[in-house]
Amino acid sequence: MKKSLILTLILVIALVCFAGCGGSSGSGSGSGGGESTENETIVVGASSTPHAEILEQVKDTLAEQGYDLEIKVFDDYVLPNQALADGELDANYFQHTPYLLSYNEANGTDLVSAALIHYEPFGLYGNGVTSVADIPDGATIIIPADDSNETRALLLLQQEGLITLDADATALTGVTTLDIVDNGGYNVSAVQADTVPAQLANSDEGTVAVINGNYALAAGLKIADALAVEDSSGDAAQTYANIIAVRAGDENSEKIQALVAALQTEAVKQFIADNYNGAVVAIF
Repeated sequence: MKKSLILTLILVIALVCFAGCGGSSGSGSGSGGGESTENETIVVGASSTPHAEILEQVKDTLAEQGYDLEIKVFDDYVLPNQALADGELDANYFQHTPYLLSYNEANGTDLVSAALIHYEPFGLYGNGVTSVADIPDGATIIIPADDSNETRALLLLQQEGLITLDADATALTGVTTLDIVDNGGYNVSAVQADTVPAQLANSDEGTVAVINGNYALAAGLKIADALAVEDSSGDAAQTYANIIAVRAGDENSEKIQALVAALQTEAVKQFIADNYNGAVVAIF
């Protein structure tokens, strides 16, 4: 009799435990009748500095709105656009509009700007040179070779009186070393953009280089130490503002609008001001 009672109690306890555990497991998978609470993912390709660092600042904001921000870091200027065009990314953040338009034309892609985020002034840096006036005769000037960045570098050199460009050369039409009508006696050498800091560091004393803002930051160079900086009083800031790029038609999607809204805030503007000391300037 006692054995029968004990077995009955064990059976009852097991049934209660099973029912309770099963109910708990089911409620953890969702709410409101089994609806999923999993966030939607936004995948953004970016250069490591400063783009990925800025994106990191909005992860929590987007998570509160139901989005998980996945940042994929690229170390060149070609792959993030190809990945975006191929649908591997929802957006990328590393380039300005002239470069994007040049990429579209060369590759038959249809990528567009969804928003302007920041501006990175180009700087002229020297190896053992402390001012533009001290650049020695016949010195090598290293510049980035890719389309709009080459244009930008050459315009900076002309701004500082180091070279003279063709009178018809403009940022809109694009400028290359072929448009130099007077090189001032310098050897202007165009190389792959991401190699410029290393080439300057390994160059002969007296060499100078025009370096993109993000590559200068990554190399530990400070805009305050530049021999010269792009004049931001004109339209350079708008023309060369770094953008959130997307496939045409996606710029007004909910996830992209959420990403842009999260970036264009006073908190992000303050982060940029506090961390980059003028090498990166918010444009919104």
